[in-house]
Parts: sequence; structure tokens; C-alpha cells
Amino acid sequence: MASENLTQGFTRHCLSQSGSSHIFPMALVLSLLMALVLVSYGPGGSLGCDLSKNHVLVGRKNLRFLGQMGKLSPRFCLQERKDFAFPQEMVEGGQLQEAQAISVLHEMLQQSFNLFHTERFSDAWNTTLLEKLRTGLHQQLDHLDSCLVQVTGEKDSALGGTGPTVAVKRYFQGIRVYLQEKGYSDCAWEIVRMEIRRSLSSSVSLQERLRMMDGDLSSP
Repeated sequence: MASENLTQGFTRHCLSQSGSSHIFPMALVLSLLMALVLVSYGPGGSLGCDLSKNHVLVGRKNLRFLGQMGKLSPRFCLQERKDFAFPQEMVEGGQLQEAQAISVLHEMLQQSFNLFHTERFSDAWNTTLLEKLRTGLHQQLDHLDSCLVQVTGEKDSALGGTGPTVAVKRYFQGIRVYLQEKGYSDCAWEIVRMEIRRSLSSSVSLQERLRMMDGDLSSP
């Protein structure tokens, strides 16, 4: 678990100093170790992840950037439409536990971040808004990286191989295959932009549900 790693690391540090002139009084060592445990664990002694209101607001801003950065009218690309089979029921069904929900959310944001860093992105996009979208996704992932460790206890969580997370990976794989087949055309990217807007909307709903799980709706 993450707290155990933190406590063990601090203990090793204290022990490594025992042969030097900087010897910690035992009472101070025990107090600091207890503080680490209390900080690492949430209320009730269970490990939790606090998604702040700002995290959700960044997600909403990302949706706005994504909605505004397209310059090509979608009606010109209707013939390129495709059903990418977004696993909406798995993401929004409400059956996910907190750790699994965070794993799914992290996968969705990571895949979106990777997709919008593809070198062959649409020339029809507003690059200023695209860069803001990339920055926003990066901010969310920075928080979720530590959040995932906090909840699962390890960086490369085994939850990444579970049903909902695998379904999200397959969904984005289908999008990448579609773009390749269409030669990364502006119309193909326009269809993908609208599709990712839909999936990111679901991710915002998931973020709000995670905050409700933590009873944190009133936090700043």
C-alpha cells in the first residue's frame, strides 16, 4: 500500500541516520511516523482519493475547448460517421467501486491525451484551443497519477486489466484504427473530435460521482 511504502521509506531514512551525529529522539520518530499514517489515510482509516472541485472544473473547461476548436462544419462530414461503441453503460452505470472508477477515468483521460498529441492532427483545428485542451488533460492526469497510487497502492495497478478499463482501451484503439483507415483526414478528425467530446462528457459525470462517493461536494 502507498502509506506503507511512505512509512517504510521514512523509517529507513531514520535508521540510516542512527550511526551519525544526527540521532532522532525516539519520541519524535514515533510522532512523525504517526503523522505520516494519519496524513496518508482518509477518514475512518480507509485509503481514499479526494477529487477537488477544481479537477471537475478543468474537465468542464476541456469539454468547452474541445467543442470550440473545430472549424469544419460537422454536416460536411456526415458520410464519415461511425459508431465507435463507447462503453457508456460501464462508465456511467454506477456499479464501479471507487478504485475501479478512478482506473477507468485515468484510462479515458490518458487515451484522450495521447490521441490529441498525435502529430497528424487536423489542420482545421484552432491550435490555441488544442493546446489549452492538452494542458487541461495534463493537469487532470497529474492529479490522477498520484490519486491512482493512493487508492490502489501501486502505480501500475492490476485494475488496468479489468473489464471496464479494457473496454475503454478497445474503444480508443477503434478510434485510432479509424483515423488510420481514413488517412487522418480533416473530416475523420472532426468525427473523432465529436466522439471524444461525448466520452469526455461521460468522464466529467464520472468525476462528479467520485466526489459524491467521497462526500466532498462542498470542498473547494
